[in-house]
Amino acid sequence: MMKTLMTAASLVAMMTGAALAQDPLKIGMITTLSGPAGYLGQDIRDGMLLAIEMEGGKLGGVPVELVVEDDGLKPGNGRQIAEKFMNDDGMKLLTGIVFSNVAGATVPDIVDNGAIYISPNAGPSNLAGSECHPNYFVVSWQNDALHEAAGAAAKQLGFKNAFVLAPNYQAGKDAITGFKRTFGGEIAGEIYTQLDQTDFASEMAQIRAANPEVVFQFHPGGLGIAFLKQYAQAGLIGQIPMVLSEPSTDAVVLGAVGEAAIGIHATAHWNRDFDNAANAEFVKAWDEKYGRPITYYGSQGYDTARLIASALAKTGGLDDIDAFREAVRAADFESVRGDFKFGPNQHPVHDWYLLDIVAGPDGKPMAVTKEKLLDDYGDAYADQCKM
Repeated sequence: MMKTLMTAASLVAMMTGAALAQDPLKIGMITTLSGPAGYLGQDIRDGMLLAIEMEGGKLGGVPVELVVEDDGLKPGNGRQIAEKFMNDDGMKLLTGIVFSNVAGATVPDIVDNGAIYISPNAGPSNLAGSECHPNYFVVSWQNDALHEAAGAAAKQLGFKNAFVLAPNYQAGKDAITGFKRTFGGEIAGEIYTQLDQTDFASEMAQIRAANPEVVFQFHPGGLGIAFLKQYAQAGLIGQIPMVLSEPSTDAVVLGAVGEAAIGIHATAHWNRDFDNAANAEFVKAWDEKYGRPITYYGSQGYDTARLIASALAKTGGLDDIDAFREAVRAADFESVRGDFKFGPNQHPVHDWYLLDIVAGPDGKPMAVTKEKLLDDYGDAYADQCKM
């Protein structure tokens, strides 16, 4: 009888251990799902979910669960969600933040608490330089570098003076700084708009009065849709060219603006027409799963998940944070953008491309990759990072 009880107890213990071994690793996602910019977070989320689904609910062979909460584009919300994820749920791996003001209020607490944060979008300058941290990685780009590509494009296209606009928050300031760093020409006007602004009549009047050779503006999501529509309504399309970075020309923006977007010069680190195996697999899977246009945000969410998968394949989990960190730093995965590696501040080193917005076969605007603009390009803050 005693032997039978011991055998039963051993069996229960073995079954319990097996069940625990199958508990999924929870990854906390803090992102913006509501408001005019809600589709940015939705696409990041869906890119990550697609990668998880393609691996049968796993990343790198490890069962995972993506726990998603909406920050509503409010820094305080982001910080509260992070505290809940870490303190109540014991999560050690977080991701998802879209906007730099949310990142600034949230990321320092995450990394200081010993958790890993991997950004699929926001890459503010301060966190790339003197405030860099071993637990902080950025998959997308550093904010300035995103717009340095646009500045380099404007210079290459022969423009000598530009009017620049961006929202008055960290990413907007980084945008204008980045553009001016590589453009090198005269700035005919510089305006910081409000992060929730939708009426740009005053800005259109100032652009018209300045009569620059080119306009650069950074307004992500719904802000960019409103700006481009009003630019066309003001009769400035075709009169003053635009050179824009990718957040201002994503597939949703182009679809909403319509033919008024045709003729814009754009820059990007990814486009759906990129000819590599990883991108072909991603585009096919996205189209079959979602049946809606892919944005840069979707590609960044997918790449973030594939990076995490590459690290988990080596470590099997997060029991050893040091080992996981080193595995992430190795970036041993095939990015949909092509070449990818981390610089010394754990931000991407990759290529940037010049794109033309043209009329597609259906007459609707589409982005077509024209040429490589910057090769193996990092960011301006890496030298300030001491880790």
